[in-house]
This record gives sequence, structure tokens and C-alpha cells, in this order.
Amino acid sequence: MQRLKFFVPIAVFLILGVLLWRGLYLETTELPSVLINKPLPEFELENVYDNQLVAKEDLPEGPFLLNVWGSYCLPCLAEHPTFMRLSENEVIPIVGINYKDQQDAALDWLETNGDPFAFSIMDHDGRLGIDLGVYGAPETFLIDSNGVIRYRHVSVLDEQAWQNIFVPAIEELESEES
Repeated sequence: MQRLKFFVPIAVFLILGVLLWRGLYLETTELPSVLINKPLPEFELENVYDNQLVAKEDLPEGPFLLNVWGSYCLPCLAEHPTFMRLSENEVIPIVGINYKDQQDAALDWLETNGDPFAFSIMDHDGRLGIDLGVYGAPETFLIDSNGVIRYRHVSVLDEQAWQNIFVPAIEELESEES
């Protein structure tokens, strides 16, 4: 019995070590979401620029990206060139959700870095983010022409993620709609 007391802490330590080691290899850009293949939640929030109310009905009619961003978010700055290129080349409309940010800071950030968004809405208290299951910025959702969430990407949407994940997903949407 005395020997067992000695091995229990070692066994617990080893089990925890294995679990933590396993966690290092989890895919963090593909977190499950109960909203996949469900309609985008209803909302009515203010536009970043002019405080005009924007609702779900004001979103683009075709497929579009819904990007959760913040002026405080360094990874958002890393993905910003991809969104600027997509916007300048009119590849797909992008709607921004400025998540738990200050309006002045958001406006300064857009002025400094460029604005790739068709429009961007203020989610001051994070209510829409909660409805979407957002963990934090950046996150990007692919929304189909029926307003249904088809894909969720957590982390930076860089050129590699765009080419490997979003381009095939958009092509699949287009083939389904044809």
C-alpha cells in the first residue's frame, strides 16, 4: 500500500503530460460550431462609420465573408493584406464585425490600414459575437447566398488559408447553387 502512494502522483503527472502534449497538435483553425449550415443570427447594430443601424437584411445577397476583427488585434493586422487584395479585386464581398472595440480606435485602424469591408458593424458588447460562438478576433465565416453559415475559420485568414480552404468552399457553394 505504501508503494502505491508513491506511484499515484507519478501516474497523474504522466497522464497530464500526455494530455498536454496531445493538445499541442490540435487543429485550432477548425473549431466546431453548432451554427454550421444554420442561418446567420438576427441582429441590428450600428455601422462603424456613421452609426446607422445595419440588420441582417442589409447583408450582401450572394456569398460573402463575415470577418470578426478589432483594432487591438495583431493577428487581424496580419490577415488584413489578404482582405485588401480580395476587396480590391472584387473577389467576394467582405463584411466586418468590429468586436468589443472602441469606435474611434476602429476608425483610426481602418484609415491607417485601409478598409476592405463592404461595411463594418460595431459589436460593442459582443452580443452578435456570442450568438456566432466567437472565441475572439480574428474569425471569418463564409455565408452562402441564403444567409446560411457554411464555414468558420478561427485564426488568421492568410493567402494559404484562402487558397486551400476558402476557394474550394466557394467553388462548392457555386456548384450547389447552379
